[in-house]
Amino acid sequence: MISWRNPAKLAFVAAFLAGTNIMVNPVSAEDTIKIGVLHSLSGTMAISETTLKDTILMMVDELNANGGLLGKTVEAVVVDPASNWPLFAEKARELIEKDEVVAVFGCWTSVSRKSVLPVFEELNGLLFYPVQYEGEESSRNVFYTGAAPNQQAIPAVEYLMSEDGGAAERWILLGTDYVYPRTTNKILRAFLHAKGVSDDDIMEQYTPFGHSDWQTIVSDVKDFASAGKSTAVVSTINGDANVPFYKELANQGIRAEDIPVVAFSVGEEELSGLDTEPLVGHLAAWNYFMSVENDTNADFIDRWHAFIGNENRTTNDPMEAHYIGFKMWVQAVRQAGTTDVDAVRQAMYGQTVKALSGYESMMNTNHHLSKPVMIGEIQSDGQFDVVWQTDGVVKGDAWSDYIPESAKLVADWTYPWVCGNCEAPRFAVSD
Repeated sequence: MISWRNPAKLAFVAAFLAGTNIMVNPVSAEDTIKIGVLHSLSGTMAISETTLKDTILMMVDELNANGGLLGKTVEAVVVDPASNWPLFAEKARELIEKDEVVAVFGCWTSVSRKSVLPVFEELNGLLFYPVQYEGEESSRNVFYTGAAPNQQAIPAVEYLMSEDGGAAERWILLGTDYVYPRTTNKILRAFLHAKGVSDDDIMEQYTPFGHSDWQTIVSDVKDFASAGKSTAVVSTINGDANVPFYKELANQGIRAEDIPVVAFSVGEEELSGLDTEPLVGHLAAWNYFMSVENDTNADFIDRWHAFIGNENRTTNDPMEAHYIGFKMWVQAVRQAGTTDVDAVRQAMYGQTVKALSGYESMMNTNHHLSKPVMIGEIQSDGQFDVVWQTDGVVKGDAWSDYIPESAKLVADWTYPWVCGNCEAPRFAVSD
């Protein structure tokens, strides 16, 4: 049996078995419920996704220690799609057809989610997707437990426009070249237009995954910001490209008080490999930070450190999203009395969990959560100081109000009204 509490053993096993399916703590099939864990343990996204695999393993471990689910042991089938987007679809199909998992917790990038989506819809699988995304999608086979644009991108830009956020007038949109950054920036550009910002005051640039040479781009950022107007950078850069990006910011002396950077894909885990002293004051927008103070979060951090065997390991927002999604799935299975996907899907609606943020999070019939929004400033210790947050939770919106073709659409998967991409009905709908 593999011990997943030892990071050294974990790294060795992940490397040795990359791309293969492994079951954690296998027992007889009739006494088990299998779930899939579909996260990159190698490649450019391993810096972010490995921790999410560990989070699910911890939750499974704790669930089994407390009697399991429906009188059965839960097994986690872990696969490594290795930051290879087509491989995500192949591994998803294996998990559902070969391993017969009843739910999958996984993906980070939207391109990986788009890759697996046809598989889950064809096979009627259930995916819990834990990372902020661009919206403009609704599937009855996906529960989106990360932030939609109205729970992250829009509030972040509104904050930077405010006096407290620096009253930015010019905008630099930097992103990795794939669907999430491009669609998010399409929404943000439309939002900025609605606020009276012209295209002349917007710079937009994309780089490939794993991009490492940021010298020219950061120089362009400095040039664009020299026009005499307050300027901010909105970063949708993903994966390990963030490390050289932030290093180059520091190399060229870009300070937060001069050109603040707000990131949507950088959290405590990504900062753990950086010298954060030069980055103090730059921002991130999430629904949770490790530094929030409440009993639920403090207890989770203690359990996380005990499970992983390393008190220096951080927590972050996508971990909280998996925490919420896993607990809601367990509650829905118990309520339905079965792991049948159709029954569990209906039982998911209205499920609530006391989130690590300290707020009560609820799953809505559009397959998005109600969550708070927080803006955090990077501190020298790699943590974030929350400088702004919503008064309460914000309901995630699958379709952006700032995209004309999307503004009229509704996502409502309540039976018998089942619709993810249609105009809002003119009649009241009840369960």
